[in-house]
Amino acid sequence: MKKDAAPSTMGRPREFDADAALDCALRVFWEKGYEGASLTDLTDAMGINRPSLYAAFGNKESLFRKAMERYAEGPAAYVKSALEQPTARAVAERLLAGSMEFLANPKNPRGCLMIQSALACGDASSAVREELSKARCRTLEAIRKRFDRAKAEGDLPRNTDTCQLARFISTVMQGMSVQAASGACGGDLKSIVEMTMRAWPS
Repeated sequence: MKKDAAPSTMGRPREFDADAALDCALRVFWEKGYEGASLTDLTDAMGINRPSLYAAFGNKESLFRKAMERYAEGPAAYVKSALEQPTARAVAERLLAGSMEFLANPKNPRGCLMIQSALACGDASSAVREELSKARCRTLEAIRKRFDRAKAEGDLPRNTDTCQLARFISTVMQGMSVQAASGACGGDLKSIVEMTMRAWPS
């Protein structure tokens, strides 16, 4: 990636690839968490200076929000595709298997950006912590709505508590992230997925 050059006689810095820079910022946040990622860490990884970062992405919080969107559309896109599966069981299997594959991928930093960053957020970053909480709640609500549809279609037993079922699957996914961040391997995560699916309502 090209680094910023000194301003030209017109005072304009050299252009850079904003998408590539955002990918680099995402990785820094993913590895170090929101609070752990300093502006120097970010600008060094992105190959730009601070004025360019502010001009293109706003402040650190704004950059993190953009990185969250990038994360949801890229590494965590399996969640959206899982919700499109034809049955509730297939939805759950795909969510859990997607989490397992994602977390066990050696090309990715350990754990989940949304979980790791929230765990490391103090009072000074309450707005970011709140945004991460809202993002997790949106995912939980999307899973619940999909299970509600399955129940209405007769794909789940009539006595199924879809709210609790969605929370169960979501909690397992989050727990797998914490386990992966602590060093759990793909085989460990696979065992969790298999045990979880044995508890599926029938």
